[in-house]
Amino acid sequence: MYRSLTHIYAQVIDDDRGHTIAAASDVEAGARGEAKGKQKSDVAKLVGELIGKRAKEQGVSTVVFDRGGYQFHGRVKALATGAREAGLKF
Repeated sequence: MYRSLTHIYAQVIDDDRGHTIAAASDVEAGARGEAKGKQKSDVAKLVGELIGKRAKEQGVSTVVFDRGGYQFHGRVKALATGAREAGLKF
């Protein structure tokens, strides 16, 4: 998970192989339309739902959530909530 002042990005990575399994961000064309006019935390939840859905499609249901040094509140918490609602387990 990485967030900037305006955007948020998430990846599911297989650390053993060093391979990205799934990725999502609010700058993608599909997410950009849904995110327009929403608050940052709502957009983060949307990205969490996208990453959860994409990970489940690849057969991944359990992950370790690396918050990248950010405190677990606000957009980070919203992203985690969205991923959990999409079926990922931390």
